[in-house]
Amino acid sequence: MNPIVRAFAPADLDRVVELNRAAVPAVNDVDGERMLELVGLSHAAVVVADSAHPDVVFGFALTMRPGADYDSENYRWFRARGDDFLYLDRIVVADGHRGAGLGTRLYDAVFAEARAIGAAEVDCEVNVEPPNPGSLAFHSRLGFVEVGRQATKGGTVVVALLAVTLS
Repeated sequence: MNPIVRAFAPADLDRVVELNRAAVPAVNDVDGERMLELVGLSHAAVVVADSAHPDVVFGFALTMRPGADYDSENYRWFRARGDDFLYLDRIVVADGHRGAGLGTRLYDAVFAEARAIGAAEVDCEVNVEPPNPGSLAFHSRLGFVEVGRQATKGGTVVVALLAVTLS
């Protein structure tokens, strides 16, 4: 497979919701209506697909800029910290396709977009309760460092708040 990253298209919605649901609890579950709302709030909504079959989606990412009307506890934490960032709300790669470089391709696109808008850093969060050690290790390899922690969803989830400074 030769992966490409392209903009989210309305025809991707069902697959993106399916991928998102398969990734719970690493991401919160949303239905199609809520996913469309998130895409509408996003600065960039991208998918990774096979260049030979660009309609076959293997992963996606949603990013938000400061000032978005987004009710996420984690986004609000980063927004209170400053306004020189691009927030990665969620990134998902399909089971069976992890470890094939698709997540890295999505992150390359996120970093390129952050640089294009002049953001100083990219921010995101990763669950520590319930644990997501694979994601923490992946983010560490990309240069993310923990800048805080918080309990969310009424204390049922604890996240590490991560940032990577762009050069």
